[in-house]
Amino acid sequence: MIKSPTEKLIAEKDGAIGWLTFNNPARRNALSIDMWEGIPVVIRQFEADDDIRVIVLRGTVEAKAFISGADISEFEKRRASNRDAAGYNETSASAFGSVEHCKKPTIAMIQGYCLGGGLAFANMCDMRLASENSRFSIPAAKLGLGYGWTGVKKLVDLIGPSFAKEIFLTARQFNAAEALAMGLINRVLPDAELEPYTRSYCAMIAENAPLTIAAIREAANELGRPDGRIDTKKLDAMVAACFDSADYKEGRNAFLEKRKPQFKGR
Repeated sequence: MIKSPTEKLIAEKDGAIGWLTFNNPARRNALSIDMWEGIPVVIRQFEADDDIRVIVLRGTVEAKAFISGADISEFEKRRASNRDAAGYNETSASAFGSVEHCKKPTIAMIQGYCLGGGLAFANMCDMRLASENSRFSIPAAKLGLGYGWTGVKKLVDLIGPSFAKEIFLTARQFNAAEALAMGLINRVLPDAELEPYTRSYCAMIAENAPLTIAAIREAANELGRPDGRIDTKKLDAMVAACFDSADYKEGRNAFLEKRKPQFKGR
C-alpha cells in the first residue's frame, strides 16, 4: 500500500501508474515544507513497487494549478536570510532530486498554473503534458530571491539560453502555446482530454522494456551532468544488461511470433 506522509500529497497506485497529486488547493498547490519533505518519501515507495512502471505528477482540479510555486508565506520563518535559506534549499533539493533521479519514467500532467518551483518540478520530469489553460512562469526576479545555477542549467538544457533568459528576465507568464513553441512542454491538449491522453501515454510506456528505458534515461541524465563527467562504464554496463536480459529474448520471440511482448524488467 502506498502511503503519504501528509494530506497535502495524495499517493495512489493505479495499475502500472503511480499518481502523485499535489493537494493544497487553498494556496493553489504552493509547496509547503511538509510537501517538500513528503515528495521523496512517496517517490521511494513508487520506485520500490515493481508493478508501477510510470509515475505521474499532477495537481488537484480544485487548486486550478499543477504547483503555483513555493509557499511564500513560510519564507519569513524558513527562508528570511541566507542562513535560513540553506536548510530550506537542502530540503527542496532533496525533493527535486528524488524526481530528477527517479528510477522510473516520470510525467508532469499540468493543468492551470505551473509557476516557480512548480515549473522546476515539471522540468525534473522526463516529459510534460499540459492542458490548453496552463500558465508558466518563474517569478524569481519579482521576489528578489537568488535562483540556483543548477536550476538555471536545467532550463537552459531544456529550451536553450535565449528562451531561458526570457523566462527569467521578464518573469512574466507564458501560455501553453508559447511553452510548446519553446520546447518547454511535449504536448498541449484540451482540458477534458489531458487525463485520458496521459493514461494512454503511460500505457504505451508501461508496455515497453523497463531495462531499455532505464538505460536510455540514465544516459540522458549523465549527458546532462553539470560537471560534464559522464560515467561511461555504468552506461555501457546498463546497455550490456539489456542484451543479457530475459526481456531481450522475449522481445525477439514476440517479434517473430507477431505478438505483443510481455516484459518483466529482468
